[in-house]
Amino acid sequence: MKAARQHAIVELLMNQNSLTTEALSLQLNVSKETVRRDLSELQSQGKVSRKHGRAKVIHRESHDSGDPFHIRLKSHYAHKADITREALAWIEPGMVIALDASSTCWYLARQLPDVEIHVFTNSQPVCQALSKREHIQLTCSGGTLQRKYGCYVNTSLISQLKSLDIDLFIFSCEGIDSNGVLWDSNAINADFKSVLLKRASQSLLLLDKSKFDRSGEAQIGHLDDVTHIISDANAGASAAAKAL
Repeated sequence: MKAARQHAIVELLMNQNSLTTEALSLQLNVSKETVRRDLSELQSQGKVSRKHGRAKVIHRESHDSGDPFHIRLKSHYAHKADITREALAWIEPGMVIALDASSTCWYLARQLPDVEIHVFTNSQPVCQALSKREHIQLTCSGGTLQRKYGCYVNTSLISQLKSLDIDLFIFSCEGIDSNGVLWDSNAINADFKSVLLKRASQSLLLLDKSKFDRSGEAQIGHLDDVTHIISDANAGASAAAKAL
């Protein structure tokens, strides 16, 4: 019964592009709670994604549902700027930090003081923002440039990181679902974040409040893997997310 119902959900989403929990409940003649449980299972299987109260099927041939970098810059920019100002307190001279290719980390890079730190990143915009800083040692992951996301893809990333001891990995993501799974909009960025999350001594996740209870195309890891979070969500929501 459950398997048939979940198959029906996927079929409906393929035909309708995206549907709300309520719409699925009415079409399947089951409760919204049942639909939510089914969607959570389908999400954990990588078959659907959920955002803004709607679910849609993941088309595996694309692995690419994310917005271009220049679009993400305009989304919740005031909240991102506030979050990154708070993140500056975590950075001290002498540290080796890694930054992902998120728009949030771009805002952080623009605010970084010109002090003696070592920054490693796969982000072209972050490299441009830091290129004229005299005291910041800047290492780019290099590789093939993905212009849509403003990031480089390097198949030798793990080998490259063997010579770097990352003190702090600062990153953002597409969302955190109700199970504490971290998601990104594409496998390109998710893979980079997953590797750095495992190798850095500490990690700092920067999230605006729109990212809670959201999923995406590719899994990064779990909230349990993250050591610290900064968010503009209220303290209760942030604590609940970290407790998942």
